[in-house]
Amino acid sequence: MSNNSVYTLYSGSDGNAVCFNLAGHQFLIDAGKSARSLCMALREIGSDISKIEAIFITHEHSDHTSALEIIEKYNSIPIHIVSRCAEKLKSGKNQYLLPNLVTHPPIFCERLGCVKISSFETPHDSRSSVGYRIEFTDSDGDHKIGLATDMGRVTDSIRRGLKGCDSVIIEANHDIEMLLCGSYPEYLKMRILSDHGHLSNADCAAFAAELARDGTRNFLLAHLSEENNDPSLALAEVRAALGDDSVTVGVAERHEPTRLI
Repeated sequence: MSNNSVYTLYSGSDGNAVCFNLAGHQFLIDAGKSARSLCMALREIGSDISKIEAIFITHEHSDHTSALEIIEKYNSIPIHIVSRCAEKLKSGKNQYLLPNLVTHPPIFCERLGCVKISSFETPHDSRSSVGYRIEFTDSDGDHKIGLATDMGRVTDSIRRGLKGCDSVIIEANHDIEMLLCGSYPEYLKMRILSDHGHLSNADCAAFAAELARDGTRNFLLAHLSEENNDPSLALAEVRAALGDDSVTVGVAERHEPTRLI
């Protein structure tokens, strides 16, 4: 896949965006933070907002959508989003992005040339939330890439979405002990730990081991909490669960691009 790349542009509670450049097609999953930050990150990886053909949204929370309005003010990029999430954006002052919303049921599929982008449901405290499975074929053969963040637990829907993927971006949001002993108010700790909150390092590690048994060889840990996690802890827990040095594991940087493939 030498001519293809996948980068998290930044990852965390203050903003998330992933850029895919596959089989000659470029698209984003999520567009948080600011349009300026997003465009700067694209230039850093040798791309540009003018090359982006579509934006796919996981859910409506601002750390995944806050750059959209300004992006759409100066561009006309289709925004693929679940209908219930779109209703939240429609209720705000978003005059520029509204004409470019392409709404879907939670389970949908779109194609950009030979690249197939399919959604699957994830459990999160939003109006709706999805992950994505991306499939394409090039001269090196068939490829499958998965993304799932913002999920309180691993469900059968997520398993079906990510099983068999070569490379996966997956949430490792918090270390449970750091969260419980940290400064967050009790209600927020319970929200994060709930079945519709965020995935812990321990749950991420167990699921990564499960996916590796089905053939996943590359993992990028994403959406780490700045206060309730540490990259070294997340890496150590996932690597220990994998027990296989041939599987690569990295951590998405909070404020700069990180390459998956």
